Amino acid sequence: MEQSSRKRSIKHSARLDGWCVSTTRHLRKWMARHGQNVQHQFIHGAAYTLGSGAVSLIVVWVQSRF
Repeated sequence: MEQSSRKRSIKHSARLDGWCVSTTRHLRKWMARHGQNVQHQFIHGAAYTLGSGAVSLIVVWVQSRF
């Protein structure tokens, strides 16, 4: 009885370890993909804002000149 309980415990522990390793690997891959996406979106937003500001400045400058 005691040995079968140990065997179940070992199988359960091995299954849990495999699940933890698999989940950790999946989360690392997800964070790597989405981390780059966040950086890309931030740079895209900053470039859009700078471009919009530059166009606004040119429009104001042109209107003040003519």
